[in-house]
This record gives sequence, C-alpha cells and structure tokens, in this order.
Amino acid sequence: MATVRSALVQTTWTGDKESMITAHEDYARQAAARGAQVICFQELFYGPYFCQLQDAKFYDYAESVPGPTTERFAALARELGMVMILPVYEQEQPGLLYNTAAVIDADGSYLGKYRKHHIPHVNGFWEKFYFRPGNLGWPVFDTAVGRVGVYICYDRHFPEGWRALGLAGAEIVFNPSATSRGLSAYLWKLEQPASAVANEYFIGAINRVGIESEYGDDDFYGTSYFVDPEGKFVGDVASDTAPELLIRDLDMDLIKVVRDRWAFYRDRRPDAYGPLVTP
Repeated sequence: MATVRSALVQTTWTGDKESMITAHEDYARQAAARGAQVICFQELFYGPYFCQLQDAKFYDYAESVPGPTTERFAALARELGMVMILPVYEQEQPGLLYNTAAVIDADGSYLGKYRKHHIPHVNGFWEKFYFRPGNLGWPVFDTAVGRVGVYICYDRHFPEGWRALGLAGAEIVFNPSATSRGLSAYLWKLEQPASAVANEYFIGAINRVGIESEYGDDDFYGTSYFVDPEGKFVGDVASDTAPELLIRDLDMDLIKVVRDRWAFYRDRRPDAYGPLVTP
C-alpha cells in the first residue's frame, strides 16, 4: 500500500447553509492544492448544531441522500480527484430523518452512506428529536484511497461499531463530531486512540469549533486529529478555538505491521460474546 494524504476540516458556523457549503468547497480546493487525496467534514457540516434546541423548523435542513449537496460535492470530487466524506442531515421521506454521512469516490461516484446508530438525548444534545437510529449497519467503502468507514460523534463511545468496521476491512475510519468542551473533552484524546489500537486502523476525529450562541452554549473545542494503529497522533492536534484544515500523511503499511505484531483478530472469541448482545 502507499501513504495516503488525508484531510479534516474543523470550522465555525457562518450563519447560513449556502455560505457553509461554499466555505467547505474552498477547504476542499485548498486541500487538493496541498495534495490531499481524501477529506472529511464535521458532523452536519452545512448547518449549525441545532440539536441544542428542540424545534421542528430545523427539519428543513434535511435533504435526500444522494441529493443536492451530495451531487454538488460529487462534481467537485470528480474535478479534484478526491475522496469526500460528507456528514449531512438526511430525509429518507417526511418524518424519517437521519444523521448521515455520504461517501463520494475520487471519480465523483456516490458509494453509499452511513447512518449514525447511537443517538444521544441529554442537555445540549437533544438528538432523538431530530434523528432515527441508523439502520444500514456499518458499511465499509472501497475508495481510491483504500477501505473507508464512518462512525459519527456519539457512536465513538460504543466499541461494537468500531470492531464491526474493522471486521469488515476498514483501513481508515472517520468520526465527524460536534462535541462540547464541558461534556466530553476528557474523553476526546482517549477513546479514538484506544479504538485505533483495539482495531488496528487509522482514525480521523473531527470536531467543530466555537459557540453557536443563537442555538445554545455548547463550546465546541476542535482539536481534530488523525491517530494511527499504534494509538499515536499523526502530527499535531488541531487548534481548540480556531477553524483549521488539518492535512496529514498516513502510512498505510503500518496497518500490516501492527496486525502482524498483535493478532487481535485471530485471538478474538466471538463464541464467548453472546451475553454482550443480550438486552
């Protein structure tokens, strides 16, 4: 395999959907100019994190997947020759809404989508008002940069999905998030490195930045990063206050090195795990 130059975007809410989309098109062009082959945006990338409130007017941010935004970025992916992961608000049909990420290959083809499985409902994160739990499993997508998986925000607290992605052959898993300083900062640099070690692949962890005061007081603390299969940060972690385009080179050969060293997949005991999925 080869080194994959990979990009993450953490940014602030601009005030409207169109300017957010335009900003992310610009980030993608900047990333391509620096040689990036794959890019992932933050959770619900074209909108605010409206889940701080419970108001049906925000259902209007939802759209079909594939749909207008995925088609717009598919054209850009084709132009730039870049794989794109697009976390959006999906409407399957009126009343059926999901927190979703679409995956676009470097030739602009739509490969499929992941729907967030684990839906929180706590102060400042009233997500059950907006999203049904995901029902598409944990797909892994064959892309121009290798086998890519997606896990979204609150999912990261649940080890089962990380493992399912590894068993399906994931080499890079992206975790787009919107997570607040007071709630989860103490977990942010622990969980994804531990999951990368347990499952022996790369993880790209993305978090938006700033306080979207029109919607609530969640303090999104950025600090996006890539972590390798040894649990080491690939380069520096991003700013905790400022927008940033993070680009890192991922040595994909390290996956084989680590899997040859630690035979976690060989030594698993699925025959003994039945009680773990008993309600």
